[in-house]
Formats: sequence, structure tokens, C-alpha cells
Amino acid sequence: MSLNWYVLRAISGKENKIKTYLEKEINRNKLEKFIPEIMIPHEKVYVMRNGKKKLKERNFLPGYVLISADFSHGEVQHVIKNVPGVIGFLGSGTGASKVPIPLREAEINRIFGKFDEENSGDESLISPFVVGEDVKVMDGPFSGFTGSISQVFEDRKKVNVTVKIFGRNTPVELNYYQVEKSN
Repeated sequence: MSLNWYVLRAISGKENKIKTYLEKEINRNKLEKFIPEIMIPHEKVYVMRNGKKKLKERNFLPGYVLISADFSHGEVQHVIKNVPGVIGFLGSGTGASKVPIPLREAEINRIFGKFDEENSGDESLISPFVVGEDVKVMDGPFSGFTGSISQVFEDRKKVNVTVKIFGRNTPVELNYYQVEKSN
């Protein structure tokens, strides 16, 4: 029995439903030893909502599901391909058999390395801001002021906001958590 990792193309946003449906089909057809693991790699990120940091899980391979499988049993590929929402395998071979091409060891290590690294508690903050967007300062000495974002520093999690103080435009550097989008 030779288990390999394959990439399954799926409808983006439906990865969790596809995983659940696949697991039910595998149990129903008693194929657990041929498809032992299904994984949707995700990362933990912080997003800013109403001036508060919230931890959220985000799929870092949207539209793809990783599956460990052995195609020596003829039913395995058929069961996987006939799950609603599954588009097919990434890197399917040519010819009549169309046997999927497994991931190489380097690709597996890169994906699982990123997955392990993300699960080690090193969360990142997604930049919820774009240049030119109007924001309201929620914290600090400029609390209550509104302005427009002139620069975003994603690496430092800061923004430059141009606020009007005494009738003059003044640039102010603030952390992500100090501002929120104006409605």
C-alpha cells in the first residue's frame, strides 16, 4: 500500500463541507485504510473589528483540499471525484486512466512546514486598511479625529493617517488597533 498526498481542487469556500462529505463517503464505503487523512491547511490571523483584535482562522490554500490516499483500490478515485463541490485533482495525468500526480516530498514539507509554523501560535494581523480609506481614530491623543490613510506599513502593523488639526492636514502614525473604518 503506497499512501501519497494529493491536492484536490474544490469550490472555494466549500472546503469544510467537502471534507465532511468525503469523510462520510469514506466511512460508508469502508475506505478508511485507503484514505486515512483529509486536511484543509489554515492559518490563525488577527483581524480588526470595531477597534478590537479578533483571532480568526483563514484557509491559506483556498479552493484546495489535501488528501492522503492510496489509489490501488479502484473505488477510491471514483468516490473522491464524485463528491459535490470537487472539481478534480490538481496535476491529473494524461491518458485514459487520468491518475492524479502526488505531491513531491519538497512540496509536502513546505506545506506542512507552513502549517506547523502557523499552528505554533505565531499569529499575524491581516491589514484591514487600504490607502485612501477614511478612518476614525479610536485610541491615543487623537481619539475622535477622522482622517484618511496615506500609507500602510503591514510589516509594522501601522498606518499613516492624515488628520485635520487646527485646519491643517497633519500626518499621524498609528497602530492598526488605534483606528477603525469610518462608516
